[in-house]
Amino acid sequence: MAIRWSVFVCMILLSWLLLIFITSATAATTSPYVRRPARGPVSLGRLFGPTAVEDVQQVHASLAGPNHMRVSWISVNTGIPSIVEYGTASGSYDSVATGDSTSYTFVFYTSGQIHNVVIGPLKDNTVYYYRCGGVSLEFRLRTPPPLGPHVPVKFTVVGDLGQTGWTTSTLDHIQQSEYDVLLFAGDLSYADYYEPLWDSFGRMVEPLASRRPWMVTEGNHEIEEIPFFIAPFRSYNARWLMPYAESGSTSNLFYSFEVGSAHVLMLGSYTSYVLGSPQYEWLQDDLAKVDRSKTPWLIAVLHAPWYSSNWAHRGDGAAMMAAMEPLLKEARVDIVIAGHVHAYERTTRVFLGMIDPCGIHHITIGDGGNREGLARSFRSPQPAWSVFREASFGHGNLNILNATHAFWCWHRNEDEEPVLADHIYFTTLSAPSNECSCASETLGKTSSTIEIGDAATLSEM
Repeated sequence: MAIRWSVFVCMILLSWLLLIFITSATAATTSPYVRRPARGPVSLGRLFGPTAVEDVQQVHASLAGPNHMRVSWISVNTGIPSIVEYGTASGSYDSVATGDSTSYTFVFYTSGQIHNVVIGPLKDNTVYYYRCGGVSLEFRLRTPPPLGPHVPVKFTVVGDLGQTGWTTSTLDHIQQSEYDVLLFAGDLSYADYYEPLWDSFGRMVEPLASRRPWMVTEGNHEIEEIPFFIAPFRSYNARWLMPYAESGSTSNLFYSFEVGSAHVLMLGSYTSYVLGSPQYEWLQDDLAKVDRSKTPWLIAVLHAPWYSSNWAHRGDGAAMMAAMEPLLKEARVDIVIAGHVHAYERTTRVFLGMIDPCGIHHITIGDGGNREGLARSFRSPQPAWSVFREASFGHGNLNILNATHAFWCWHRNEDEEPVLADHIYFTTLSAPSNECSCASETLGKTSSTIEIGDAATLSEM
């Protein structure tokens, strides 16, 4: 009798173990990859190197309305004029645009002259050569593709970049991407009241940000408020002017733009978003103007994620989600990209905390390389809406292929190589054939490691 009872218990245990194995094999993925120890801050040589004394530095470009781009830079010499000379041949500048400049103070710190010049009209998908202030070295800039429902466009996506060894790794990997526009989900320099770090950050990203438009939104590390003395976002607003006026917004903290086949919303997690607020009313008006027959893809970028199964920053995006999720759902937004949590996570279509075939894909990508390190603790069990999650530094690419399909991939920083760790094909909710069915998605391989050759083939589709 005792032997029969032992056999019975063993059978129960084996069945239970088999059930666990089957469930884990078919459920969502928490990557087992373990990140190497964090890298320290970038050396002072890189941050405060020879470029610190150049008359023109921290050059970056951004979109500024149809066929126009804004070139921004900082000069130490106040006599440098706010002009940009540009043309389609190296060393030959047949156009000149003028702009304006400003500066700001922050306690005992005074910035250089911050110049903003809008150039254009520009030809689509064209390389321009330009010079700032009449004295700088020559820079090279490629304009994005034209507007159109079937026009492919490639976004590189990053968040919480900071200034560490992992930051430089991320930037080196991004430089290998042939992207059209960079989307930045907030937390740029991690200056945190030490203003020279804004300057070092500008110099660090200049080799990339001067060659492609960088579209940014603010994070909590951009606030830098001193009550009664310094208003929030003083440094951020002065240094990273975005096309808010061009999109009908009243604030640099929220705006939109269009490129290729996409309408992109850049939302503010740290400015009022409740019903009746300027941001909410602007968002309503902006969504009402979206024509999905012209821009079938609708993407939102913000900082504090609405869906995250990480224990870090729990609930930081809950109030904004309660106010705006129904609005974005009604507009049939395809993807919401966030930062803030220093890990990567991708969801299935979700709404009100439940899997919904008419809901929104959420991507958290606050893993650019910041000095605070990674958020390694995830909730267990993994929520049903969470498809893939991993605590690693990296960046993402969103390649819109046509009016109906896009390819998303996330690259983990692995030593000196970007390793494709997660990818998927998306179908836009505006597609005529889409019936809000999860079956409309074609899942790619999802694994802890995929060969880069495979990634290159997929990303070209």
